[in-house]
Amino acid sequence: MSAPIGSFPCRFCGTQVRHSLVDLGMSPLCESYVAAADYAKMEPFYPLHAFVCHNCFLAQVDEFVPAEHIFSEYAYFSSFADSWVAHARQYCHDMQARFGLGAQSQVVEVGSNDGYLLQHFVEMGVPCYGIEPAANVAQTATGKGVPTEVAFFGADTARRLAGAGRGADLILGKNVMAQVPDLNDFVAGLKIMMRPGAVMTIEFPHLLATMEGNQFDQVYHEHYCYFSLTAAKRIFAHHGITLFDVEELPTHGGSLRVFGCRSEDEGRPATARLRAFEERETAAGLGRIETYAAFAEQVRETKRAALAFLIEANRAGKQVAAYGAPGKGNTFLNYCGIKTDLIAYTVDRNPYKQGRFLPGSRIPVFAPEKIAETRPDVIVVLPWNFFGEISQQLSYTADWGAEIVRFVPEVETLNARLPKRA
Repeated sequence: MSAPIGSFPCRFCGTQVRHSLVDLGMSPLCESYVAAADYAKMEPFYPLHAFVCHNCFLAQVDEFVPAEHIFSEYAYFSSFADSWVAHARQYCHDMQARFGLGAQSQVVEVGSNDGYLLQHFVEMGVPCYGIEPAANVAQTATGKGVPTEVAFFGADTARRLAGAGRGADLILGKNVMAQVPDLNDFVAGLKIMMRPGAVMTIEFPHLLATMEGNQFDQVYHEHYCYFSLTAAKRIFAHHGITLFDVEELPTHGGSLRVFGCRSEDEGRPATARLRAFEERETAAGLGRIETYAAFAEQVRETKRAALAFLIEANRAGKQVAAYGAPGKGNTFLNYCGIKTDLIAYTVDRNPYKQGRFLPGSRIPVFAPEKIAETRPDVIVVLPWNFFGEISQQLSYTADWGAEIVRFVPEVETLNARLPKRA
């Protein structure tokens, strides 16, 4: 097979990646929100094409912009998602109970964002600190009393911190490993940070759930890699970390939390749950390159269904707005070619995004109060993984019969009692 245009060496094993997972066309960086003063300026678009390595089965996209350009100042603040903060709080209590964390422990979070998680360890009296490359986000964490090191994490940062006595008894990352262009450097850093007997937990959207659920909008330039347990286990083992357990999580449409220890440490045998999950992935065909070929057509059909719905709504004279301005929403909008002719505006709780425009589509972002002011007939929930939470927040729109809809994994609507606009 000839290599597709834009193929590149695998981020883990170096094999030339040549098998397409899904081609989403040209798209801007999904977290590069456009200020009003820059509305008329040119915006760069890059190929958004995910591939799968036939050697190690790591799914990935090419790197077009250095990570420093993307993450030094970032628009995503985790604390604006209530259910995500609750998920983080539960994690902290679960880890304390399972691993006996206390005043003599050290917890380190890589990609700690605005302190949404570590604030709970602070409240529990467990020493902790975060490592976060985005200075604007780290400043918010520091304001919450969460010590935060502003740095990109990798082997060099790990050696500096561990050498200063700041190694970890628990090191964790939630949805951060996907955002690392130098995957081997990042995982090597995790091992360096782990004290003897330490535990690592890493969470990531599960590639199998992404494929089965048509969750193509998890793919964007800021997410360099997409993991199965099969691929993740091989990557960690290469760097001296042995996985001993795994948990399935409902977050992000289906995620995994993997538990690892230093390979030289004894006393943490693989759980039956880990072995069963490996067998499940094998049965699903994740060890065969042919399995990945069907995803692209599922994605195309999702696009057709979304456009058909929005075109019909607009032809009927209904006002269509959106809720949320997440990175995944921008992938969805730009792949489908949706602009203000189909969705008039969106709203978001994050003040950083309000008054700006979505990248590519140039859909304006307002505060959530805009919904009550304009009373749209249709509200598209772009962060579909928070559909239940957001639907509750929008329950007041039933007063005028608004229809709440999401398009991923498939078209789903609530409160479908639409009056036609005069």
